[in-house]
Parts: sequence; C-alpha cells; structure tokens
Amino acid sequence: MKLINRSGFAVLPRQPFVDWANQQQDELNQTMTLAEHRAEGNVYLTEEFQSEADLSQQLSQYYEKIFINELAAWDEFGDHWPEGRSLELFLEWFEVMPQVMAVDLLDAPLLLAPLEE
Repeated sequence: MKLINRSGFAVLPRQPFVDWANQQQDELNQTMTLAEHRAEGNVYLTEEFQSEADLSQQLSQYYEKIFINELAAWDEFGDHWPEGRSLELFLEWFEVMPQVMAVDLLDAPLLLAPLEE
C-alpha cells in the first residue's frame, strides 16, 4: 500500500446531466436512470490539496477538462454539448466530492496512458 502525491475529485452526475445523456441515447433506446448513472462515477486526480483555497482553485482550474471528458463519453464529437459550460453549470450537472488523499493498494506500478495527444 502506497500513499501517492495526489488529491482528487470524485464526480457523480446529477439529473440535468442524465437528462442530456438520455437525449443522446434516445435513438438507441438506451436511456438510463440517475441511479444507474451514479453507480459509475469517475475520480479525477489533481495536485494535493493543502487548504480549502487550493480545493476551490483546482476545481476552477480543472472543471472544464472534467466536464468535457464526461460529455465526450456520450457525445464524442461535441455536436450536442451545452453552450456556456461554466463552473456554475458544471456544478448543476455534477456532484463533486473532494478526495484529500489517494492510496494505491496494489504493489504493481501505475500504468500511465494519456487520453490526449
């Protein structure tokens, strides 16, 4: 078990995101409930939080990347992404839970696979 030098944000969808995602899936008849969406949240690692100010600064810095990643899972090309993706809209669409410490339970080294080029 190893403590890694990261903090993070656990991100769970709220109903506005679910409504939007379901609109993307309507033609496939694959709509999901809020509970189904929330069963699979994501964790985004960041620099370690030292204070409440750090947490706010990092959320302001990274919310757009997180927002885009969450939207892209349902609309890869961004054809139907909402306009004006502000921090306020992000917080309406997602519950964000700060995670102060990250602990790696495995002995194997972390695999790093960049999602952007």
